[in-house]
Amino acid sequence: MEQKNGSSFTGFVLLGFSDRPQLELVLFVVLLIFYLFTLLGNTTIIALSHLDPHLQTPMYFFLSNLSFLDLCYTTSTVPQLLVHLRGTDKSISFGGCVAQMFVSLGLGCTECILLGVMAFDRYAAICRPLHYTVVMHPRLCALMASASWVIGFANSFLQTVLIFLVPRCGRNKIDHFLCEVPPLLKLACVDTTANESELFFLGVIILLIPVALITFSYGRIVRAVLRIKSSAGQRKAFGTCGSHITVVSLFYGTAIYAYLQPSNNYSQDHGKFVSLFYTIVTPMVNPVIYTLRNKDVTGAMKKVLCRGHDSR
Repeated sequence: MEQKNGSSFTGFVLLGFSDRPQLELVLFVVLLIFYLFTLLGNTTIIALSHLDPHLQTPMYFFLSNLSFLDLCYTTSTVPQLLVHLRGTDKSISFGGCVAQMFVSLGLGCTECILLGVMAFDRYAAICRPLHYTVVMHPRLCALMASASWVIGFANSFLQTVLIFLVPRCGRNKIDHFLCEVPPLLKLACVDTTANESELFFLGVIILLIPVALITFSYGRIVRAVLRIKSSAGQRKAFGTCGSHITVVSLFYGTAIYAYLQPSNNYSQDHGKFVSLFYTIVTPMVNPVIYTLRNKDVTGAMKKVLCRGHDSR
């Protein structure tokens, strides 16, 4: 620790919840349990999507991409947070901080775009059912998923560079549990208005693209469903979209609060708990939301479990 307090230490100190030591043990236990459930739930979705032929459709292709994103996102932040919650050393190297911000921003932005792509998939399934397999061709699905990753990490690269070019004048104590944009901007020893405007512009542009795609898709879906005469048919159509709308609301709501509000309105304490929500809670509940009342997934799970039992 002496070296880390000296001039030779060029990294950062993640203060996290060190001002609330009585909370750290509780958070450690809760987050460890949540993390294990996140690993179990998302790994199950990915495995079932590959093992069951009935789930090898565009919808489950994108869902397995989402689960993989959530696995990577939580793993890029939560293990380090768990170590910091139980130890006295809260430091992170400069390279580690850059890597964490680049990866978490990239994965978050990719998920933002992927949720828009998934809305288009629901539009094609409900509004173009006879041409669904033609419209959502495997090559197009792969292209849309790849584009989400490329755009997400390109945006992350730009934002990460902009953040770490800001002079900090030796300040290295980040009032957060991970390297994130708002708390890092707080370390700046110069006016960051221009930087915030650039970051806000990048964020809004990315957000507008998925929101426009989601709005278009669900606008057409509502019109198509209202034309269905049977109430059972309407419930089934809306049921396939309910899970996606719930996930979109959770993810976009917390992301907008964390990243697209003015810095003078940003509360560090609120920011930490909001970050905890979209870092660990949202990735954990996504598999539950998508599998709840989903007969395809529960049926596939039963088949895999029965197959394993029979093999014994």
